[in-house]
Amino acid sequence: MTAIILIHCVDQPGIVARVTEFIHSNKGNVLSLEQHVDRSAGRFFMRLKWDLDRFMIAKEKIGEYFQTLIAAPYGMIFDLYFPGQKPRMAIFVSKMSHCLYDILSRWESGEWQVEIPLIISNHADMQPIAERFGIPFHLFLVSKENKAEQEARQLELLHRENIDFIVLARYMQVLTTDFLKYYPHRVINIHHSFLPAFAGAKPYHAAYERGVKIIGATCHYVTAELDAGPIIEQDVTRVSHKDSLDTFVRKGKDLEKIVLSRGIFLHIQRKLLVHDNRTVVFG
Repeated sequence: MTAIILIHCVDQPGIVARVTEFIHSNKGNVLSLEQHVDRSAGRFFMRLKWDLDRFMIAKEKIGEYFQTLIAAPYGMIFDLYFPGQKPRMAIFVSKMSHCLYDILSRWESGEWQVEIPLIISNHADMQPIAERFGIPFHLFLVSKENKAEQEARQLELLHRENIDFIVLARYMQVLTTDFLKYYPHRVINIHHSFLPAFAGAKPYHAAYERGVKIIGATCHYVTAELDAGPIIEQDVTRVSHKDSLDTFVRKGKDLEKIVLSRGIFLHIQRKLLVHDNRTVVFG
């Protein structure tokens, strides 16, 4: 069994030595350690993974001991994870299937160590796909008049199923601040990288008409400010006058599903640390 700790605090001497000494003195074995100092902000970031087989502190007490002995004296903010426990992921989707299929194929093949207890949608279109993969499908029809009520019902379901994080696989609804406060930095979204230039329902059509030469996709954590959360992963591909509108859309969808899956994998691997609306990506 292993543990992973993500740390950030004001940069100061002795942090690495003190943390690794805590692991060593309790008979733990460090398996990997990555660190970064943001010199402009004077901030220290670290990800450490260690072996718990001979560790002297009980798993349920590690956080308490670390807080008292290390975190408090250094003013650290930290998160502790145990990779043996699969995170529980909920998928929100609307009518487009490309990201959903990619996620479910990676999950079914065992590529990701994650559980998917449910799929939520505001349309019935994706229900046959959920049934094909044996995942419960929950339909919540959302309008301006019932949005608050439906989000409350969604949250009740998510809490009942002990959901750890949410993926918006082209879910075409804006989540409210009241919803997001329950999942800070735990809602992952994907969209094209044209914003703010080509906003609206058909960005690839608009980009095609303008003759753009690069298209891309952005995966980010969702915050109250629309499409402005901490960026997790991005990628681009070139296009030209030889491309048709259909190839624009196809290339865009390919990028969206690949970039989203990279972002999800980084989150599952606990390789992301967020500070001041930016991510530090380890490894």
